[in-house]
Order: sequence, then structure tokens, then C-alpha cells
Amino acid sequence: MSVRDNLLRIKSEVPQGVELVAVSKFHPAEVIREAYDAGQRMFGESRVQELVAKATILPHDIRWHFIGHLQTNKVRQLIGKTALIESVDSIRLLNLIDSESQKAGVVTKVLMQVHVAREETKFGFYPEELLDFFERREFENLKATHICGVMGMASNTDDLDRVREDFRSIATIFHSIAGNGDLGLRGFDILSMGMSGDWEIAVEEGADLIRIGTAIFGERQ
Repeated sequence: MSVRDNLLRIKSEVPQGVELVAVSKFHPAEVIREAYDAGQRMFGESRVQELVAKATILPHDIRWHFIGHLQTNKVRQLIGKTALIESVDSIRLLNLIDSESQKAGVVTKVLMQVHVAREETKFGFYPEELLDFFERREFENLKATHICGVMGMASNTDDLDRVREDFRSIATIFHSIAGNGDLGLRGFDILSMGMSGDWEIAVEEGADLIRIGTAIFGERQ
């Protein structure tokens, strides 16, 4: 099947109200263009140089999501290039995004990455760390960064009960922050979870943003 066919099939299966990020990392610009021509506007990249290079040659109305581990020395190159940085995994990174956004005169939208998976390799805040960050109202110090919600990944396992449990944990954290009226958060409404192999479970557990690469573009090139 072509990229176009894959994309349209998945879009037909995704429920209304759930947005799709086509994860285009490691795929060439012409393949992204094929998905763009089929109506896709939101694409996900995990390397700063790759995102910046593609953004310069592809249509300007593409909304780029950065979904990889963002190194602090790459932040400046990324500011102003993204619709959303989904992978803020430390306070240090958040503060750096904020200061660089201020300098550039832009507001950067971000998601806080929460870590519930069993692999140590995954980045993110532990649930209690993230809840503590909001309870201490540290977000009030931000001047040019808008926290729009939470992103997370399930454990890399064939145990679908475990995958569901992970997504449920991520959703619980999101709702406990979003539902806390005392925080006075505005626009904290994105729950990003689910990839090619598990997005249906993620949607059942409340995801409203899913990140699908392989099922659209095939294996990475």
C-alpha cells in the first residue's frame, strides 16, 4: 500500500476528536510530501537537524511536532520551528526552552513527558515528580512557554494488559492535573500517547493525540 493509502486508512479508523501526528523521522521529504498531498498537516520528528532541514524545503503550513529526547545544546535551533515540543523531560530543559523562546520573541507550546514504562531508557518525569511540579506552581515562572498537556509511552512489551495499565497511569496523571481547578491552568488539554502498535488501546484510555509512523510510512529508511 502507498503512504497515501496507509494514511487514509488510519484516518478512517481514528475516532473523531483524536488528532494524528504522522511520525516522519528518518523518512525523506518526498515521502512526507506524499502524506501532505493526502491532507496530513501534523508531522513528528525526533532530531533537531532533521526537523529544521525538512521545514526549510517542505510547505510552511506543516505543523511540526518534536517528539524525541531534546538535548539542551540543540534547544536554540528548534525554537520558533515547532507547533509543539512533546518531549519536555526535565525542569532544566523546560526553563531553557522558556529563556530561548523569550529571547526569540515567541511562545513555545510544550507537553510534559511522563515516565511510567518499565524500561530505564525512556525519558520523562516520574508521576510524583510531575505532580509535585504543578503543586508547587512552578509553571507560573514561565514567561514564553505554554504547557499544553502530557505525553507518555507504554512499556515496550507484547503484554497488552501492561500496555493498557501504562496508558491508564498516564491518563490518570493528566486528569489529576487538568482537573485541579486550584491550579488555574488554561489550555492544558492534550494527552499524547499511542503509536503504530498500540494506538487503539491509547485512544480507549483517553488519548486525544496519537503518534503513528511505521503504519503510515513503513519501516524507517
